[in-house]
Amino acid sequence: MDTQGRGRADDVDPADQWVLNPRTGAYEHRPPPPAARPAVPSPRAPAPGRTVPPPRGDRPARRGRKGTPRARGVLLWTGGTMALVLAAAGTAGYLYIEHLEGNVTTTDVGDAGSGTFAKDESFDILLIGTDKRTGAGNEGYGDRGSAGHADTNILLHVSEDRTNATALSIPRDLIVDIPDCPTKQADGTVKVVPGLRGVRFNRSLGEGGRDPGCAMRTVKENTGISVDHFMMADFNAVKTLTTAVDGVRVCVAHAVDDKESKLVLPAGESWVEGEKALAFLRTRHSFGNRGDLDRIGAQQQFLGSLMRKMASGDTLTSPAKLMRLAEAATRALTVDSAIGRVGTLKDIALELKKVPTKNIAFATVPVRDNPAETVKATVVLDEAQAPRVFAMVRDDVSLTEVERAEKRAKAAVADRLKGPRADASEVRVRVLNGGAPDGSARAQVDWLRAGAGVPGAENGGDAAAVQARTTLEYAPEQAAQARALAALLGLAGGALTPGGSVTDARGAPTMTLTLGKDFRGAGVALDAAPARTPDVRRSTADKVQCAS
Repeated sequence: MDTQGRGRADDVDPADQWVLNPRTGAYEHRPPPPAARPAVPSPRAPAPGRTVPPPRGDRPARRGRKGTPRARGVLLWTGGTMALVLAAAGTAGYLYIEHLEGNVTTTDVGDAGSGTFAKDESFDILLIGTDKRTGAGNEGYGDRGSAGHADTNILLHVSEDRTNATALSIPRDLIVDIPDCPTKQADGTVKVVPGLRGVRFNRSLGEGGRDPGCAMRTVKENTGISVDHFMMADFNAVKTLTTAVDGVRVCVAHAVDDKESKLVLPAGESWVEGEKALAFLRTRHSFGNRGDLDRIGAQQQFLGSLMRKMASGDTLTSPAKLMRLAEAATRALTVDSAIGRVGTLKDIALELKKVPTKNIAFATVPVRDNPAETVKATVVLDEAQAPRVFAMVRDDVSLTEVERAEKRAKAAVADRLKGPRADASEVRVRVLNGGAPDGSARAQVDWLRAGAGVPGAENGGDAAAVQARTTLEYAPEQAAQARALAALLGLAGGALTPGGSVTDARGAPTMTLTLGKDFRGAGVALDAAPARTPDVRRSTADKVQCAS
């Protein structure tokens, strides 16, 4: 029975192979008995003079590379590459973490990312699944000469307060502009790969020597969202990681027999791992319209299932499973050099663990068929919906109902919002800029007129003074109009100020909306929710869904 195998040996901690020699006062390596050999590499013997973790018992808590207590038995979820399970690495102690450190592949993306990771800030990670065919058993997957394009792409945004996260899928066939991309060469020099206009997103990686930093830059170019880091995995990663967690449960609405991906599943729930898990993620001829957008839905379902399994505790309850998973994850992972240390990856995983699965929202960038094509093969951004989704991510706004919004709602002066509401066409309001960016009043008026059906909105210019919060002042007889506008803009009751009214350019009485420093942008609400929820298909990680 392997030390890290099945059965009673699961309780053996690799750190217990280090024992205190009372004669020397140093910790020395005690090899496991022949019947308990580890299935994964054992920690290296210490260099002369190196301090190693003491054995289990009355010892003090082991500490990591920078003096932080080790994390034992951590339960967490992962966001796409599945490599975020690295929190488990702490269970093997300092020496094993050093071993894992040598497994991780890093790429210097220059200023494409943030260069640091802060525990007290929101962060955005681009999760990339490449179509690179290297590795045993992958030669038969079609384009065997692929340089490794950005085949599966998920922008994972984790909120500053860790109450929620958004996993936003970016279709590989989305038409984008790829900017010029500086890339670090093997000799240390920097080569600029020329940009492209009007091409598929998946060409932002691999082609012409473009590195993951170029995919990050492409996201920024087309969404306005700055990406802090990337994590990338290939076909082998899917197979090794799903095997390490003993499979992932998936569900299909109807039986699947896909000759291309070689996926065969009965209707209902099934367990997939290794080759079958890869086939599930690759297949696109079995769902919906047999296209990439429907495959994205199946991939999101798969990741949600994986997150639930991680959160349940079934996977990471024994040292054996923890070590197998840590080995598979680190060997499968390529990241930017800023987060290439196992300790940093563990910190990221621990931050992700704080997010409840019910508040992890999966969505896809809003798109529509490319109007330039007769035979539809690519998509373009839906300009009516996509900008609002991007604004929500940039402004750390959740797609789910979160505790923060509930607390704000309770604190509002709710009574001012109770009662009948006027029709939007009856609302008359003058918009002033009282601390928002230049041009905000004009932009908000344009949105009210064109996007919200409020023809009686006019730009009043700058307010007399700067204010922190957006307010709406109205006369008593305008209360119904005020409630209607508050609903459109996401104004809390406390933002409504009963008072007097002024007259607009036509001499009619009008309310006054003063945009404060909290203004988030035209059409984006101030109560941490969109003024009108974008019409995007979304799901949450806590619910079981069947691909159809």
